[in-house]
Amino acid sequence: MKLKIFFMIILLGAHLLTAQSDYNKHVFFDNSLTDSSYFYSRGEFSPPGFLLLVDGKLPVENEHFFNPPNSLKLEWISAKGGEWQADIKIGKWRNRDINFEGDTLSLWCFSEEEIRGKEFPEVSVEDLQGAVSAKVNLKDNVDLLPSEEWKQIKIPLELFSKGNKKTNLHRIKTICFSQGTSDEEKHTLYLDEIKIYNGNATDKKSPVVPTGLSARPYDHHIDLTWNENREDDLQVYKIYRSVDGKSFRPVGIQKGRFHRYSDFIGETKRKAYYKISAIDLNYNESVLSAGAVAVTYSMSDDELLTMVQEACFRYYWESAHPLAGLALENIPGDENLVATGASGFGIMAIITGIDRGFISREQGISRMIKIVYFLEKADRFHGVWPHFMDGNTGKVIPLFGKFDNGGDLVETAFLMEGLLVARQYFQKGTNEEKEIRDGITRLWESVEWDWYRRTPDSNFLFWHWSPDYEWHINHPLVGWNETMIVYLLAMASPMHAVSPDMYYSGWAGQSDRAVQYRRNWGKTQEGDHYANGNIYYGIKLDVAVGSGGPLFFTHYSFMGFDPHRKNDRYTNYFRNNRNIALINQAYCIENPGHFTGYGEHCWGLTASDDPWGYKAHEPVLRMDNGTITPTGALSSFPYTPDESITVLKHFYFDLGDKLWGIYGFRDAFNLSQNWVADIYMGLNQAPITVMIENYRSGLIWKLFMANPEIQEMLKKIGISEDED
Repeated sequence: MKLKIFFMIILLGAHLLTAQSDYNKHVFFDNSLTDSSYFYSRGEFSPPGFLLLVDGKLPVENEHFFNPPNSLKLEWISAKGGEWQADIKIGKWRNRDINFEGDTLSLWCFSEEEIRGKEFPEVSVEDLQGAVSAKVNLKDNVDLLPSEEWKQIKIPLELFSKGNKKTNLHRIKTICFSQGTSDEEKHTLYLDEIKIYNGNATDKKSPVVPTGLSARPYDHHIDLTWNENREDDLQVYKIYRSVDGKSFRPVGIQKGRFHRYSDFIGETKRKAYYKISAIDLNYNESVLSAGAVAVTYSMSDDELLTMVQEACFRYYWESAHPLAGLALENIPGDENLVATGASGFGIMAIITGIDRGFISREQGISRMIKIVYFLEKADRFHGVWPHFMDGNTGKVIPLFGKFDNGGDLVETAFLMEGLLVARQYFQKGTNEEKEIRDGITRLWESVEWDWYRRTPDSNFLFWHWSPDYEWHINHPLVGWNETMIVYLLAMASPMHAVSPDMYYSGWAGQSDRAVQYRRNWGKTQEGDHYANGNIYYGIKLDVAVGSGGPLFFTHYSFMGFDPHRKNDRYTNYFRNNRNIALINQAYCIENPGHFTGYGEHCWGLTASDDPWGYKAHEPVLRMDNGTITPTGALSSFPYTPDESITVLKHFYFDLGDKLWGIYGFRDAFNLSQNWVADIYMGLNQAPITVMIENYRSGLIWKLFMANPEIQEMLKKIGISEDED
């Protein structure tokens, strides 16, 4: 069966996303991922006014909530001569489009004692450009808040425009509460589910009851799955738990686009009963579903590894783009932003998932056919895919600016690394597997690696080329970093190979340009000639800039390329990678920045989101801000198995109530800032699945290295195979 015909059959039967209400277009705040205080808040006061704060932020309340499991606590005193202000900020993640839809700001409020309207604070909003709206006095919108009762307060957005038309009320980044009437008394108000929606909607029809609820137990958590509801205005599912099967209490919510929830119980041999409901945008709630029950149990180390692998694998299986079959950049995030490199990693995770029995071979075949067909039709620039693509059309998305509208050689190499693994895995004689192999071979042969040399005599390959701006970005690929796989694949290419000499003239180059490149990003002369030779924490580092850089340098190129017994004139790469990981751990044990949580059981500095944005964290103070990224230590399993299992257990058993979710461990956390990432990231989840598998069975290494072009390339470069 021809690939296109087979793909069309799959597409006709494929599950397409429903037009459910876009959660992030409405909900401003639902819950805090951390206890104690809410990271995306701040407050200040001047006596005799008062505002209760924890480290300058609003406290988190776990006993009272409208949306389980928590709410925000606003405790204040309004007094003459004093003032106070509390700001709640929008949670941020990469390329979030803040554009709320609706005409009403909704606040759910609760107090243990009644609050009269005149005692309420004032509220205003600030948009993305810093324009602050007029203040609205809540007393004009509520006469009395009864005690011990959640009450919705609706504020028409038009009220914020009175006297100030400049604020964009659909691009709100901050909601500000401030002193109202000065009554000199202490008041406490709990705030939950802050959102913007059409407040005058009259829909009273409840969603249908969710079906198919099942519960799967693990050591300290229980996974719930169910059949998704199809209502266009579905907002959330609410999770109810019981310890006796009779009295059910809400313990969490899940966004309407997902039909999986991880309930972190926190102990073994715990029996729990569950039911769920569906809730729409207008707060109509279905009746509770049929129940499910499970009992947590003690798991072996081997079972824990499988658990983590499968959870991370789900990112690429359950939440891939429905048409492209490829990985999204981050979740939550732009649901149409396909990430090229993360998709290559995801392919390797899918192969692992098939081999581990997470999905069937037939399911994997269908997904790979979808992927190959999409990639054949997607934008390419001399055979090279862009960094990001539109999942519906395959067109380039220049996320990093207008110059980023062409080919990205590094992301393409990561993608091809995964495709070559898949080509070796699907070796059966069926028509479908042959179509996968042939399609991947066509893609492999059409990548013009030699074009990205820029000129015939260049020592380097270059990262980007644009049809409009050509080589404007002008970024040569110089090691030591994550780009080693680019040179290896370029030299192995069957149709567009570059000279093997470029391994030493480009990747490991000694030219002034190469040396200066390393000095510029490493801010050091240690390793600026590729070789290092210095000792850090008693560990000699043969190759690296400074103390090793972020740990993804030892992961991305080596998910497929097996460094065991691979030696060039500088080092043995398995040993060198292991030493980089051990240095990373030793730095975190020393903890020169005195960050909370660092130690033998908590290390892993690598690229991820952090409280202030995105950063390639590494073991030097200028690149360390207290952020630990789980993929750092967990994707180092082949190099540091004993050290990595210690970290895995700490993350799961000690921090799992904050870190563990439907796709495994969240992207990053910073205990010094009481911050946990809202997202899972495509570049970080798959390496955990794949590198744990390489530690356990070597599967992905064996498949990639079995490609005949790879073996020929190693001979040409002169990489020898000795003991590690």
